[in-house]
Amino acid sequence: QVQLEESGGGLVQAGGSLRLSCAASGHTDSTYAMGWFRQAPGKEREFVAAITWSDGSTYYADSGKGRFTISRDNGKNTVYLQMNSLKPEDTAVYFCAASRFYWSDYSRRSSYESWGQGTQVTVSS
Repeated sequence: QVQLEESGGGLVQAGGSLRLSCAASGHTDSTYAMGWFRQAPGKEREFVAAITWSDGSTYYADSGKGRFTISRDNGKNTVYLQMNSLKPEDTAVYFCAASRFYWSDYSRRSSYESWGQGTQVTVSS
């Protein structure tokens, strides 16, 4: 089992930037990929971005392409989500997730076994 802890959320004005971090601990050697999801009030949890641990392949939802960048630091067992040009519609709780397996689709919540508690991102207009 992998434990995940997110940080870096907060309140920012539209057009601003935030960098989220997710530190993994526990059985991190078995991690194949990590992802970010978000959930706004009254909405389903949705995929934001994912990265494979070995070769750094990245995947993005259309909502974040060109604005969000996912990266990882293998030495620190940490994945980051750099969010630029933030919009009010980006307001949500952002969750980090880890997968031990290869999947053809990391945008599915079912591809991940471990989840963090989430960090709130609020973008004011």
